[in-house]
Amino acid sequence: MLADQAELRLITAVDERSAAFLALGLATASGRAVAVVTTSGTAVANLLPAVVEADRSNQPLLLLTADRPLRLKRCGANQTVNQEDFLQPACRWVGRPAPEGLHGLPKTELEQLAAEAWRYAHGPMAGPVQLNLPFEEPLHASPADQLELMASVNHREMVNSLEPREPEAPQSPPTLNPDRPGVVVAGPWRGPRAELQAYQRAMDEWLELSGWPLLADPLSALPSELPGRIAFWELQLDHLVPSPELQVLRLGPLPASRRLERWLAAIEGPQILVSEGEERSLDPLVKAQQWSGGLAAWVRCQPRGEGDGRGRLELPFNDALVEGVLARYLPLQGAVNEPALSRHLACLLPAGLPVMLAASSPVRDWLTWTGLAGADRPCFSFRGASGIDGTLSLAMGLSLELGRTVLITGDLALLHDSNGWLHASTMAPPLLVVLIDNNGGGIFEQLPIDVESSAGFDRLFAMPQAVDHLALAAAHGVPGRNVAALEDLPSALEWGLAQPGPALLRCCTDRDADARLRTALRTAAQNADPLL
Repeated sequence: MLADQAELRLITAVDERSAAFLALGLATASGRAVAVVTTSGTAVANLLPAVVEADRSNQPLLLLTADRPLRLKRCGANQTVNQEDFLQPACRWVGRPAPEGLHGLPKTELEQLAAEAWRYAHGPMAGPVQLNLPFEEPLHASPADQLELMASVNHREMVNSLEPREPEAPQSPPTLNPDRPGVVVAGPWRGPRAELQAYQRAMDEWLELSGWPLLADPLSALPSELPGRIAFWELQLDHLVPSPELQVLRLGPLPASRRLERWLAAIEGPQILVSEGEERSLDPLVKAQQWSGGLAAWVRCQPRGEGDGRGRLELPFNDALVEGVLARYLPLQGAVNEPALSRHLACLLPAGLPVMLAASSPVRDWLTWTGLAGADRPCFSFRGASGIDGTLSLAMGLSLELGRTVLITGDLALLHDSNGWLHASTMAPPLLVVLIDNNGGGIFEQLPIDVESSAGFDRLFAMPQAVDHLALAAAHGVPGRNVAALEDLPSALEWGLAQPGPALLRCCTDRDADARLRTALRTAAQNADPLL
């Protein structure tokens, strides 16, 4: 194939929406943009959900959308719409070359267009880029013409020579005093993959210098062995009364914890928010001074202090106590419940195996109940826009790049992207899907929603769907198993991880009972009292 000769990895798909999310998963795992090629018309509109997520997650993505030439625009010609405007609000840049037709564009300008798109996609704030490309008939070049074009362009040399767009030098960073009490709050990592190790080293340096505790999201990409890292901070945060002199170093967007938001909002001391090139505000609390130059540069500019540990806090945290409470009340036995499932998956899955968490209850349960076991592996969750769009396709994209990966998702999120199963037969991505089937949107059970009846709650919020997920997966050639009890989880995982391609484990839970269990576990962990 000509794509193989050009050293391109070609993946075909029938659903543009699912294909765009698959590409976003691949790009997130690799740190390099993936191109999505579509026809014109509604095909372009189907890209918008993935483009929004790529924009908010700062992930590189290229959208190559075919269009009709200018002479056929706005005159009722078939499959012709104002698609050049659909994606622009969420794109870093939109290229609209040669409105009369791409055939009239000189080769040098075509190369410049490709280079500019690549640089914008991988710039200081990576994100999606669209090239809207009008074509005159004949719409498909002959094999000879394609070979001639490929021979005239050194694709490898061109890509390797491209440098990301240089960021503007930010102002001098604000400072914090490492000799005074403070705390570090690390949200999801959203920086360039090439800068991750420098970010981790800078975090280690600051923690050693200040002695501050670290409250880190599992998505923060920070090692579990960092000094001062609190395992179960989300369950113990209410014990830490914010003193007036407390300083806070915040990294990136907020973790998925309303308790943390309330706690940060109550702090009167200085809060500094450091982002990795993200210039848009990441502070819905309007409490922090944001600096976009990255943690490594920020730490280099901070005062060294005395380094005598005077900044250390006397913390009312006791991870060992919380671990004992959870071990007692969430054993690996009995009916499956969601806190126990998260906790035991973190311990049972092989070390280093990547996990993707659906942007609903799974990502919050992983943060709350897994402790350091949940953080000691690559964790992904696409919470840029906090939607459930494309959940399955995103995970498949990750697994195609990273190898064996586990997706933990609810039933509505999986059903919302059921066309993602179409990728199973064509590419056999090594993905194990752990489905939490709680008959609807379980996260709404955890919110203070007052509805007159359970039927009204189901109709308006939970929205249970009568779908047999195992049968749906089987229709796409994907094997699956039911996990009837927690005791069956180890053998089920062994079976699922041994499958050559995708597989599904279905765990049925009771969302109402699990909502009550979460409340009771939180009380027990905070008070170290027996559950009532």
